[in-house]
Amino acid sequence: MGEKVGMVCVIDDDNVYRFTTEKYIQMLNLPIKVVSFGDGEMALEYLKNNSNQADNLPDVMFLDVNMPVMDGWDFLDEYEDLRNSLIKEIKIYLVSSSTDERDHNRSMKYAYVEDYIVKPITEEYLERLIKR
Repeated sequence: MGEKVGMVCVIDDDNVYRFTTEKYIQMLNLPIKVVSFGDGEMALEYLKNNSNQADNLPDVMFLDVNMPVMDGWDFLDEYEDLRNSLIKEIKIYLVSSSTDERDHNRSMKYAYVEDYIVKPITEEYLERLIKR
C-alpha cells in the first residue's frame, strides 16, 4: 500500500451518486475526509483557496465528465493552469457513464489523470483506488 490517503474529493452534479460515493468511502473505515462539489467551478474555487494548505487539499479526486456549468474537460483545462501552484499533487480519476472510446482516449492526453472509470464504481474498486 502506498502513502495513506487523507482526503478524497468527489465532483459530480448527481446528488445521489455523490452521496453514495461518500458513504462507500466512509464504510472503508479509513481516516479519510471527503469533500464534494456539485460542479467544477466550486471545486476549482476550493482548490485555489487552499492551494498552500496540504491538509485541505485532496489526495484523490473523482471527477465527473458530464456536468452542467463546468464539465470535467473544462475543469481539467482550468486545473492545468492551477496545478503547479498547488502544494501537493492530486491523483485525478475521471468518472463517466459514457463508454465512448473517444472520451477514454481524450482522458489519456492529461498526464495527471490516473484513469477513466465508467460508472458505477463498485465498492471494491473504490477501495482499491483509495488504498493505492
